[in-house]
Amino acid sequence: MIECQVLLQNGILTLENTLIRRQYRWNSGRLIGLRIDDVARGHGWNLEGRLPDLLPAVPASTPASGRLAVTEQPATAASPAYVRAEVITALGDLIIKRIFRLYPDCPAIACDLYLRGAIGETPPRANLERLALPGVHWRAKAVQFFDVTDRHNTLVYERAVLPFRSELPLEGNLLYLDEILRDRGLFVLKEAPSSYAQLHYPGADFVVKQGEIRAVGLGVAAPDLHPETWTRAYGVVTGVTGDGEAGRLQALRTYQAQLRVHQPDRDEMVLMNTWGDRGQDTRLNEGFALAELQAGAKLGISHLQLDDGWQWGRSSNSAFSGGSLEGIWENPDYWKPHPERFPNGLGPVVARGQELGIEVCLWFNPSKDNSYEHWSEDAATLIELYRQHGIRTFKIDGVQVLDKEAETHLRDMFDAVRAATDGGVVFNLDVTAGQRYGYHYFNEYGNIFLENRYTDWSNYYPHWTLRNLWMLSRYVPPQNLQIEFLNVWRNADAYALNDPLAPQQVPFAYAFAVTMMAQPLAWFEATGLPPEAFAIADVVQRYREHQVAIHAGQIFPIGEEPSGTGWTGFQSLRRREGYLLVMREHNHRPNTMMRLYELAECDLTLRCVLGEGEDRVVRVGAEGQVSFQLPNPYSFALYAYQVAARQSDL
Repeated sequence: MIECQVLLQNGILTLENTLIRRQYRWNSGRLIGLRIDDVARGHGWNLEGRLPDLLPAVPASTPASGRLAVTEQPATAASPAYVRAEVITALGDLIIKRIFRLYPDCPAIACDLYLRGAIGETPPRANLERLALPGVHWRAKAVQFFDVTDRHNTLVYERAVLPFRSELPLEGNLLYLDEILRDRGLFVLKEAPSSYAQLHYPGADFVVKQGEIRAVGLGVAAPDLHPETWTRAYGVVTGVTGDGEAGRLQALRTYQAQLRVHQPDRDEMVLMNTWGDRGQDTRLNEGFALAELQAGAKLGISHLQLDDGWQWGRSSNSAFSGGSLEGIWENPDYWKPHPERFPNGLGPVVARGQELGIEVCLWFNPSKDNSYEHWSEDAATLIELYRQHGIRTFKIDGVQVLDKEAETHLRDMFDAVRAATDGGVVFNLDVTAGQRYGYHYFNEYGNIFLENRYTDWSNYYPHWTLRNLWMLSRYVPPQNLQIEFLNVWRNADAYALNDPLAPQQVPFAYAFAVTMMAQPLAWFEATGLPPEAFAIADVVQRYREHQVAIHAGQIFPIGEEPSGTGWTGFQSLRRREGYLLVMREHNHRPNTMMRLYELAECDLTLRCVLGEGEDRVVRVGAEGQVSFQLPNPYSFALYAYQVAARQSDL
């Protein structure tokens, strides 16, 4: 892979591609960072540190021996090709394996960390990464993420500081480092669950001071290690950025695109899951599923997911008493179709879905006994459902990652299913409750089921959903998130009659539009919709015609932070073309000005493919500003845009 090179020469280890270069003093495998270069922009930083970047609980005087192995990893159905540089270092009784991942045309280098053997008392803030940056004029911005969305409704927090003499701990998976006097910088991504869900959390993810930036918290303690097997710690990604806010965001997004191959026929979906109407398992049976397929086809969905209740075993989420998520494998028939609800098995439902062009998906709860010790049985169940019925999308729920063994076994389960199905199976990873994966961990396995929201408890407002997506989309690819829209007619009496932001005040098409930059989740029973709901079928169909192209771009938020009363939206960038979703919330302003990314002083051709906008050519200002108009509150326009050719280009 010519674009990526690894070289160990004269005691210097060099890792590079066309966009980034990192150099380390080999130091018998105990690497010391020497330099980072932004190759594309022609500048770099000499790192002034003299200590190893990785500092586990081993005295500095411990003799070290290291070896390097470089391999090219071919692309698979799930992963793109990359160069793997494996550095294994022996430090007394501890052996450290660092796997650097280099992707072509990616401005970041990732490092996965594994430990084996024995270690003393792990220091609470052991290093994953250490950057001894030159100079004092730096700004650091930490971005902290929250999941457990049953409890949290603001999912992103930012904190900007100027590093000073004392060490300052910062929480968050992401740290941006910007040189104040120059438009250039770095980012460091800690690949781990959200801060509060990490194992052995040291109270911070980064420690900054003048001249030194550290990513800390391995997620591993001494009891987690074994003499013969590798224990995976948390990982870190370091990349170069530039060209303002757009450059910072695009550098991270380019790396995130390397984590999983996005196959449209497998990964694009307008998925309907009936749990949102709170029927739980009271109505789920063959007849109900067939009726949902029929109604879903009328609405235009692509996937129907049978949630908890399709199986013989009864979970703790059941509407009926006596359910549990413990001891699942004490009942060998737990994951067989319920014999009364599905007396003919799943075959008739899957077959009818195929006739209607709808893929049937399932809910699944891994057995948590003894830190998921039955992971192989769980994997075998999923593999059999794939082989027997072609089911390839599973919602993974009820997970609690309370120790390293649980994390390891869950990863083993996901890896086993991916390997046995050649990457054919993907997962909807539920992050609504419990101690789980967050937004920057286990990303290679599928998309994220973000929220449970219910009109029954009046905790669904379309602008809340829009705000959470909008805020996350700055740092998390929206096409990797399942975002819900509900039956806005249900439970109108649960909201104040004079509340203009209540779901029943919001057009159904607008509620759907909130989800379009993500993977839309129809969180309701289609058979419970009123007849007028099906008027959006044409909107859903036309959206699906553009869905692949929308999600092929890098998607970022534009406009105002959603509040229910502003103007907001998203931009999907693909060089000189892309998509804009412009949304007028409940307000009396017929027009607004929005700043776009990567566009300035040019003419833009807008073609309205959905909503109430008009085809037109607009002038983009020097700061990327464009004027938009929409006729009514709760209206939207999805535009396909293209930079108009200049006369000199013709």
